[in-house]
Amino acid sequence: MATSTLTHGRVTWTNITAVNEQDVKLLRAQHPNFHPLDLEDLLSRIERPKIDEYDDYLFVVMQFPVWDAASRVSRAAEVDLFIGEGFLVTVHEGVLKPLNMLFAQCQNDPDLRQKLMGRGASRLFYAVIDSLVDYILPILYKVDANIRAVEENLFTENLRQVIEDITLLRRDIIALRRIIRPQIAIVANLEKVDRAFIHEELDVYFGDIVDHLQKASDLLADHDEVITVLADSADTLASHRINEVIRILTVISVIMLPLTLISSVYGMNVDLPHDENPYAFIEIILLMGFIMVAMLTFFKRKKWL
Repeated sequence: MATSTLTHGRVTWTNITAVNEQDVKLLRAQHPNFHPLDLEDLLSRIERPKIDEYDDYLFVVMQFPVWDAASRVSRAAEVDLFIGEGFLVTVHEGVLKPLNMLFAQCQNDPDLRQKLMGRGASRLFYAVIDSLVDYILPILYKVDANIRAVEENLFTENLRQVIEDITLLRRDIIALRRIIRPQIAIVANLEKVDRAFIHEELDVYFGDIVDHLQKASDLLADHDEVITVLADSADTLASHRINEVIRILTVISVIMLPLTLISSVYGMNVDLPHDENPYAFIEIILLMGFIMVAMLTFFKRKKWL
């Protein structure tokens, strides 16, 4: 539990990390107008992005990606926001670095605090969402760098590692698309719908955030196309290498077939030509060697080897 409150002028920013029932009770006491269902949603970590609108405040649920190094995939980190006249409440798990940094900077920098909180809670509300959206692009650039690394390693001998990297990248891209897509509708709603406690001049700024989210969605679509092509190429290479191995094994099997036949025949306990010849073993070995060389020469001329 960590509840921090920052007040500047007529604006109060309450930032809650790792929320629990005690935090919810405190928040209910401070803001009795908050709907019980919204407060109940704070304790749930599986809420879908949404906007609940009331006469005197908005309850907004959004999600942003956070890199999970253990599983090598981006996870959705939820942030719940209450915005009304003169107050902003942010509730999250504490893993969203931009939000943590922004709150710390407002605490320590009077100029920034005046800039973000001196013009009302809606300006601060915009700044919080903008900082979180801006943090998405570096994550996507990292995905792009990982794709380039896969491209460089595609034709190396360690194809198994390349296939594993492609699989993990594809999973990460799918996870990012699931996280980012719903946020576009949320911010577009903030841009288009007029509300008394959100300044009208912020419409353009929310529109800029929508553009950034759309750009992120387009980048992910491009990444998905590239990774699909790389996956197809890796499958083709793997199939080609398997065919090469099978071809070599087939050639060896075909060469060994007549040699096995000859050795089997002369290994039978019956009378055979050259049984009494003291050089029979050497002659058979030379015959087998000649057959092997002849077959290898034939395969070479046919370009099967």
